[in-house]
Amino acid sequence: MAPFPTTADAFGAIAEPHRREILDTLIAGEKAVGTIVSDLSLSQPQVSKHLRVLSEVGLVTCRAEGRRRLYRLEPTRLRPLHAWLAKYEQALNERLDRMGDYLEELQHEGEQQ
Repeated sequence: MAPFPTTADAFGAIAEPHRREILDTLIAGEKAVGTIVSDLSLSQPQVSKHLRVLSEVGLVTCRAEGRRRLYRLEPTRLRPLHAWLAKYEQALNERLDRMGDYLEELQHEGEQQ
């Protein structure tokens, strides 16, 4: 399997499953690299590599606290992803509504028999 590209956009960055896991763990708030390593059972070099990519696209920011580096999610940078996915969410909801209407029709027909 080919490695995921590390591009300068959020879409490319989140294509890698471990990066999505890192974003998920940062939803709860700011965390040190060591905590992320423990949460995900990944090696420190792996986590650092993924954090670097996420930082480059602005999905996470880092601040120094002594020798520790604390990372936090920047959810506003996910807006382009949300806007793109919203179209598909609307299409899915429309299909589910049509299916619900069809099931109601079937139930109504069954009650008439």
